[in-house]
Amino acid sequence: MADFTFKVSSNIMLGSYTSSRIGQFALEWGARSMLIIDPILKENGIADKIKQSLSDRNVEFFIFDELSDGATTKNIENALNIAKNAHIHSIVAAGGAKTMSVARAVASVLPDVIAGGDFYSFVDGALPQKDSVPLFCIPTAIRDFQLFTQSIPVIDSRSSRVKLMSAKSSLGKLVVFDPNLNVTLSQNQIDSMSMEVLCLIFEAYLSQRANFFSDMLAEKSATLMRLIGNDDSDISITTPQEEILAQCGCLSSLAVGTSSIGAASLLSLCINARFKIPRSVVAAILLPYTIADCAKFKLDRVAKIARILGISQDEQDDEQVATSFAETVRMRIAKANLPARLKDLNVSVEQLALAVETATSLEYVNYLPRSMNSDTLFELIKTAF
Repeated sequence: MADFTFKVSSNIMLGSYTSSRIGQFALEWGARSMLIIDPILKENGIADKIKQSLSDRNVEFFIFDELSDGATTKNIENALNIAKNAHIHSIVAAGGAKTMSVARAVASVLPDVIAGGDFYSFVDGALPQKDSVPLFCIPTAIRDFQLFTQSIPVIDSRSSRVKLMSAKSSLGKLVVFDPNLNVTLSQNQIDSMSMEVLCLIFEAYLSQRANFFSDMLAEKSATLMRLIGNDDSDISITTPQEEILAQCGCLSSLAVGTSSIGAASLLSLCINARFKIPRSVVAAILLPYTIADCAKFKLDRVAKIARILGISQDEQDDEQVATSFAETVRMRIAKANLPARLKDLNVSVEQLALAVETATSLEYVNYLPRSMNSDTLFELIKTAF
């Protein structure tokens, strides 16, 4: 086994109403903050609660919410230009993956940009030299594979391709998982989010970069995932569903952070960048096909994680369990009213080929469950089309 090194720079806090304390933590680093927030949080009242937490601690803040195009370099550059003259002490970020990407990119390179560094040099691979701005994250989407890594996926506005910005290991002071932020979710939203968490669990477990620690995290997350939407009368559940979701989100994010994402998440990342199709939808469509692919050469691992998820019968052998796993995912896709094939997303195979080219240029391709190039990834796309 390769040497194992584990470091998480961010503290992790998980619990009900923990987001209401964000002002307390930000104040420890100074009284002026930049709040990067998903505009949708204004509609459900979450934004007001976060702003109130900052105001109650006398933390001065201004809001950046120009995120309609996602984590594009154009949006990040706009945020940097605003932050440069604001003399901020910290950044607070609340929202989904695109919000986290923008906030992490700004926090990572702002000191270097203030010192005269060229932002696009970091987009093209340069490593920041100065320590990042203190960053406090409140992820409202519970399936973010980048939170505990030193890579920041951004969309290069010059080409609509995904680029991975590199961050120093010290990026991030705190990640807050607040189950109360999931209370307002509909069952359909919970089903959709759960599907992507399931995808991350599977990919972390099957990755060539998997290790004993990521396995432990993935297996525990799978055990919890079994409780969400479970119809088994033999299992008594007293923990609220939103709390289980938060725990699964935290564990699966840590699992992929210490292992890696797989083909479904990699392709969904690149397809989202070019065509603005939600990553969770693409990942859900591709997941049963990646399960079937992995079962050809890592059958024992596929069957083991499926059994932990409760997808098996006592008399089934590993091959039958793997088949049941893929079919169960398809049934959950249908239950959540998600598209079942890539052709349902109004994109052509030729367009998807562009996303495949981008996928093979990212470092994630080195850690897929098996060696894959543009040809094998394109075969996966065609099978799911």
